[in-house]
Amino acid sequence: MTDMPLPRSQGSLLGRRLLRWGLYAMLCVFALYYLLPLFVMLTTSLKSLEEIRTGSLVALPREITFDAWSKAWSGACTGIQCEGLKPFFWNSILISVPGVLISTIIGAMNGYVFAQWRFRGANLFFAFLLFGCFIPFQVVLLPMARMLGIFGMAGTIPGLIFVHTIYGLGFTTLFFRNYYVTIPHELVRAAKIDGAGFFRIFWSIFLPLSLPICVVTIIWQFTQIWNDFLFGVSFSSAGSQPITVALNNIVNSTTGVKEYNVDMAAAIIAGLPTLLVYIVAGKYFIRGLTAGSVKG
Repeated sequence: MTDMPLPRSQGSLLGRRLLRWGLYAMLCVFALYYLLPLFVMLTTSLKSLEEIRTGSLVALPREITFDAWSKAWSGACTGIQCEGLKPFFWNSILISVPGVLISTIIGAMNGYVFAQWRFRGANLFFAFLLFGCFIPFQVVLLPMARMLGIFGMAGTIPGLIFVHTIYGLGFTTLFFRNYYVTIPHELVRAAKIDGAGFFRIFWSIFLPLSLPICVVTIIWQFTQIWNDFLFGVSFSSAGSQPITVALNNIVNSTTGVKEYNVDMAAAIIAGLPTLLVYIVAGKYFIRGLTAGSVKG
């Protein structure tokens, strides 16, 4: 007695299921591959130095201890001072929050002008602004240092806010411009007929519709500013250094026994704010990007 072949519909259904499970398995492998460094960092930060020396790199801690986290936050040495990441964490907050807000507001107004208020040479101005997005950080170090010196903001937190605001305007303008071109121009024409001016149209019509792209811009700018190292190490002084510079100093200024658990805890603390931002608002980031991709 021979086996009966499966009907064509059942065979295709089985093939789709196998393909789907194969895709899931491949995604799980990639996820484990990318999450393994984070797992090693987290488990190492929860181990004692003795367990790190005698145990396996990927093994779970036999006894969980948060001493490394406490030292990374308030006791690790960043040079001659042993204050941990705490003061530098607040420096990064003072730099990131104003830098994000200022660049987002100015970028929104620039995008509004380029999208809805056409003027002679608008495309040329926009092209120059986009060109600024692709200029490497290293190219602007010397002229930016000269400008900060002229303005009297060298080595200060306001100087770093100024640097990040200027460098981020190209991206924020691009985001808002591409989003605003999807808003019907008839709304602007009707508002003009009703007597609304430039700023009234912007505040009453465009800003209330800008929540998705505002989320995109805020996440983008916060990530760029918080994770920046080059501008922070180039334009800051001892009292205004961001957390990325402090993290580099902790890792490279250790004397005696290398405290890998403290280094790992400090790295996680430095990256935790951006990680939380993406976990909380990641889906809104994707929605905002696709919302302005229809035309423009």
